[in-house]
Amino acid sequence: MTAENKIKHIRLAAIIAISGNALLATLKLVAGFFSGSAALIGAGIDSSTDILISIITLVIVKVMSKPADAEHPWGHGRAETVATALLAFIIFFAGAQLMVTAVNNLRGEVTDFAPSTFAIVVSAISIAGKLALAFTQHQLGKRADSAMVKANAKNMASDVLISLGVMAGLIISTLTGAAYADSIIALLIGAWIIKTAIGIFLEANLELMDGNTDMEKYHFVMEAVNAVEGATNPHRLRMRRIAGFWDIDLDIEVDPTLTVADAHHIAGQVEEEIKKRLENVFDIVIHVEPCGDGTVEAYGLSAGEIKRTRS
Repeated sequence: MTAENKIKHIRLAAIIAISGNALLATLKLVAGFFSGSAALIGAGIDSSTDILISIITLVIVKVMSKPADAEHPWGHGRAETVATALLAFIIFFAGAQLMVTAVNNLRGEVTDFAPSTFAIVVSAISIAGKLALAFTQHQLGKRADSAMVKANAKNMASDVLISLGVMAGLIISTLTGAAYADSIIALLIGAWIIKTAIGIFLEANLELMDGNTDMEKYHFVMEAVNAVEGATNPHRLRMRRIAGFWDIDLDIEVDPTLTVADAHHIAGQVEEEIKKRLENVFDIVIHVEPCGDGTVEAYGLSAGEIKRTRS
């Protein structure tokens, strides 16, 4: 996956999301306004935030496409991670607002609720539309290996459950005449939206903190070192993601009697072996040390530490 293809897929995902959510948000807000359904209005607000998310995505694509410069020697790919964290806050705010509205309704501050067949039909259309959007966002997110698009796909998948809940609340309210059912559904939807937002933020924060929980990737790097004759004791291994690409730092030990050229050749072989095992590698920095150097390292993982994760 090249950076150009990644940006192309992210841009396409944003355009599809804007178009689909604009239609669904309009339908839900209109139906919610005329029926007085807090849950349906909340779902419409959620779809409106999805439009904002996609607009932000298009802006971030422009930032990501900028080449590296003196102030950003690693490029501008981390803008995607920052944007993902921002999207989490937007989604969280939408969920919190919906919960406040639902609580007010349950307290009797809003009583003008008149469920209608039109509102139920709109909910059914929303379910179909969100399923289609969730599928396309997921596929494009996988192709681009984009945390931002994948997060939006999860958000769309949550919206399917939201729409199912809205329709259930409308049907119950229509059959029983109990307006509180709609407000209870709205309250649950708000809580679900907040849960989704927290999950997205935690994933983005892990990348912002240069963390990595995918231990299998560390094993791939160690296997690459072991496959190269003359490369020993891989240690001080650090891996981080920058907009879906891996940035890898690694120390290896070689025979201290080797020439600089020979040691450099071994390091180059290690780099090639890593690229065979890992896709989307942004950069690899390999530090060569003489065997038995014995330096105590403060950062990174050693082969022994990584091996223990499989035991």
